[in-house]
Amino acid sequence: MNNLDYGIIGNCKSAALISKYGAIHWSCLPDFDSSSIFAKILDEQKGGSFEIGTSTDYTISQVYKKDTAILITTYKENDNIFEVRDFMPRFKLENGSYYSPPEIIRYIKHISGTPKFKVLYNPKLEYAAGETKTYIKDNFIISLTHGEKFDTVFLYTSFDKQAVVDGKEIELKEDGYFLLGYNEKILLPSTPKMYRIQQSTEVYWLNWSNKTPKYKLYNEEINRSSITLKLLSYDKTGAVLAAATTSLPETIGEVRNWDYRFCWIRDASMVIKVMSELGHKNVAKRYLQFIIDLIPDKDEKLQIMYGINKEKTLTEKTLDHLDGYGGSKPVRVGNAAYKQKQNDIYGILMDVIYEQLVKFSTDIENGEELWGITKGIVWIVDKHWREADKGIWEFRTEDRHFTFSKVLCWVAIDRAIKVARIFDKSHKVAKWTKIEQEIRNDIYDNAWNDSVNAFTQSYGSTYLDASVLLMESYGFIHAKHPKYVATVKAIEENLCNDGLLYRYKNEDDFGLPSSSFTICTFWFINSLFKIGEEEKALAYFDKLLTYSNHLGLFSEDIDFKTKRLLGNFPQAYSHLALIECAINFSSKNKDEKILESMRE
Repeated sequence: MNNLDYGIIGNCKSAALISKYGAIHWSCLPDFDSSSIFAKILDEQKGGSFEIGTSTDYTISQVYKKDTAILITTYKENDNIFEVRDFMPRFKLENGSYYSPPEIIRYIKHISGTPKFKVLYNPKLEYAAGETKTYIKDNFIISLTHGEKFDTVFLYTSFDKQAVVDGKEIELKEDGYFLLGYNEKILLPSTPKMYRIQQSTEVYWLNWSNKTPKYKLYNEEINRSSITLKLLSYDKTGAVLAAATTSLPETIGEVRNWDYRFCWIRDASMVIKVMSELGHKNVAKRYLQFIIDLIPDKDEKLQIMYGINKEKTLTEKTLDHLDGYGGSKPVRVGNAAYKQKQNDIYGILMDVIYEQLVKFSTDIENGEELWGITKGIVWIVDKHWREADKGIWEFRTEDRHFTFSKVLCWVAIDRAIKVARIFDKSHKVAKWTKIEQEIRNDIYDNAWNDSVNAFTQSYGSTYLDASVLLMESYGFIHAKHPKYVATVKAIEENLCNDGLLYRYKNEDDFGLPSSSFTICTFWFINSLFKIGEEEKALAYFDKLLTYSNHLGLFSEDIDFKTKRLLGNFPQAYSHLALIECAINFSSKNKDEKILESMRE
């Protein structure tokens, strides 16, 4: 297993990862954060998978159907050719609701000849914690486990069920299907029905993608990234996940393995800002409602993260029976970081609220609630911005006065002032402006370090930190300000390694970071572009894009030496930052011929 060579399919309820050879190695049903049905990605022997096997004479290729989340794996041996079209159903019904059942459909399309394949169907329910038994019934194949929990999954197919379970060779003469469902079907599936559901799902994604603006530069990358972000959104509540997986390690053999199937306020708000920029209004509206629902009391402090169904307690435990990806233990479920204090989330959330009001102010139906949240955030920030916290990187030990956290406290007040003006609440502006100026002065006085000629990771520190690059993006400082330019240069000199960025180089709770955090490289490229080093920025960007997997997808981290993808996958952070970079390249310099010539 050399790389995260997976495609993601999903329906805004759950998701599955499918290898470039057409094997499902990860899926949780019925929801993103349910226990796994297949987890081979976390344990090659015990995890369970659903594989389509052919002889070594077949060549296998894989692409997404253009502008959709339908993954096509093609198997070819001379004239014997077939496709596996993997997707999770999603389309709009006549009553306006969405059909998105907890199901994976594998539509087997006969192209030519008489291709042959075998099925390895090996579900391991409940994270493979106990024994899963599989039985053939009249209409379906049922798998169940009687471990600590009872769980079942149903497989319907047009192929001979005994041949499927026994892994016997199947000769393909016409189209067929597999439907893996969490629930037993009332109306039995058929190949024509599965074809119609595939067509409806394809139309849904084509219509959705058509709303994304077209850009002259990097249009394919922007669209694939936006579909990926959509796949990480959870329709039921409006939550946005950080990634679809748990415990994929930041570095092979180390313990930086976390469960990312939750909604971090920071990650989700950044995603929503980008999706709003692309015109995907419903994702933004659902997320804002998710936030409104989470803040019942005006004085209640926000957690940094929540469960996708608004859970506030995300108890972390380890699954010691699983070996972990590449032998990297532990495998964790839940995330103890929910207890941390991170002051930056208020600014990030206020930024999103402000952006929504600017873009969609004519039809914001929850304006009064948003104004209430705005006042509550100002109250909390005013009381707490002087305090140390865990910071954006979630240091689990000591609290510090992180520069990024302070800047985002400033953002919270700055955007609150702007929101007050939108709502014509001028009596708040003068009062809040004093707080905004106090925080701004504090940052200039304490975050700048003359000895390193840069804004540093935290007050009184000499360490550099990629998050400080966002000072310009959030409007705290102008791109051409000498102190910002100097900071970008210092970060390039100290944190850049062969075009990839360290988050920071100082030791944290687990030692020195040894892989590149992908979003930081995108931030760095953006900063270079903003300070005027456009040619260098574009060269770095084009190089970085080559490190994606075969489908253009990114994980959380990249290994400095091998350029292997590491960390949870696909990572919302990485894709939102890719989109931001690409849009800046397309829109900042209106003469796109100049940009095109730079790339030639």
